[in-house]
Amino acid sequence: MNQPKINPAVLRLLVIFPNVLSYILLVGVLVYIATNFTGLKTAGALNFWLLLVAILCPMAIYTTYSIVKRIRAGVL
Repeated sequence: MNQPKINPAVLRLLVIFPNVLSYILLVGVLVYIATNFTGLKTAGALNFWLLLVAILCPMAIYTTYSIVKRIRAGVL
Protein backbone atom coordinates (compact mmCIF):
# COMPACT_ATOMS: atom_id res chain seq x y z
CA MET A 1 0.00 0.00 0.00
CA ASN A 2 1.16 3.48 -0.78
CA GLN A 3 1.26 5.74 2.24
CA PRO A 4 -0.02 9.24 1.48
CA LYS A 5 2.73 11.83 1.76
CA ILE A 6 2.08 14.84 3.95
CA ASN A 7 3.26 18.24 2.81
CA PRO A 8 6.38 19.28 4.81
CA ALA A 9 4.92 22.73 5.54
CA VAL A 10 1.78 21.15 7.01
CA LEU A 11 3.93 18.75 9.02
CA ARG A 12 5.91 21.67 10.47
CA LEU A 13 2.68 23.43 11.42
CA LEU A 14 1.35 20.30 13.11
CA VAL A 15 4.56 20.01 15.12
CA ILE A 16 5.08 23.70 15.95
CA PHE A 17 1.47 24.65 16.80
CA PRO A 18 1.23 22.56 20.01
CA ASN A 19 4.60 23.93 21.07
CA VAL A 20 3.30 27.48 20.68
CA LEU A 21 0.23 26.51 22.69
CA SER A 22 2.47 25.24 25.50
CA TYR A 23 4.19 28.63 25.67
CA ILE A 24 0.81 30.39 25.73
CA LEU A 25 -0.25 28.10 28.61
CA LEU A 26 3.00 28.83 30.45
CA VAL A 27 2.56 32.59 30.06
CA GLY A 28 -1.06 32.29 31.19
CA VAL A 29 -0.05 30.41 34.33
CA LEU A 30 2.62 33.03 35.07
CA VAL A 31 0.08 35.84 34.64
CA TYR A 32 -2.36 33.96 36.89
CA ILE A 33 0.30 33.62 39.58
CA ALA A 34 1.29 37.27 39.28
CA THR A 35 -2.27 38.57 39.51
CA ASN A 36 -3.39 36.24 42.32
CA PHE A 37 -0.15 35.99 44.28
CA THR A 38 -1.50 37.06 47.67
CA GLY A 39 -4.63 34.92 47.37
CA LEU A 40 -2.63 31.85 46.38
CA LYS A 41 -0.17 32.44 49.19
CA THR A 42 -2.98 32.82 51.74
CA ALA A 43 -4.75 29.67 50.52
CA GLY A 44 -1.52 27.69 50.49
CA ALA A 45 -1.83 26.92 46.78
CA LEU A 46 1.21 28.90 45.67
CA ASN A 47 3.49 25.85 45.91
CA PHE A 48 1.32 23.91 43.46
CA TRP A 49 1.35 26.67 40.86
CA LEU A 50 5.09 27.24 41.19
CA LEU A 51 5.64 23.49 40.84
CA LEU A 52 3.47 23.51 37.73
CA VAL A 53 5.62 26.28 36.22
CA ALA A 54 8.78 24.41 37.22
CA ILE A 55 7.51 21.37 35.31
CA LEU A 56 6.10 23.15 32.25
CA CYS A 57 9.04 25.47 31.59
CA PRO A 58 11.76 22.84 31.02
CA MET A 59 9.35 20.72 29.00
CA ALA A 60 8.54 23.61 26.67
CA ILE A 61 12.20 24.56 26.31
CA TYR A 62 13.28 20.99 25.57
CA THR A 63 10.48 20.52 23.04
CA THR A 64 11.50 23.72 21.26
CA TYR A 65 15.13 22.60 21.24
CA SER A 66 14.14 19.22 19.81
CA ILE A 67 11.98 20.77 17.08
CA VAL A 68 14.69 23.26 16.08
CA LYS A 69 17.27 20.47 15.99
CA ARG A 70 15.07 18.37 13.69
CA ILE A 71 14.31 21.31 11.39
CA ARG A 72 18.02 22.13 11.06
CA ALA A 73 18.81 18.47 10.37
CA GLY A 74 16.21 18.46 7.60
CA VAL A 75 13.94 15.88 9.19
CA LEU A 76 11.02 18.31 9.51
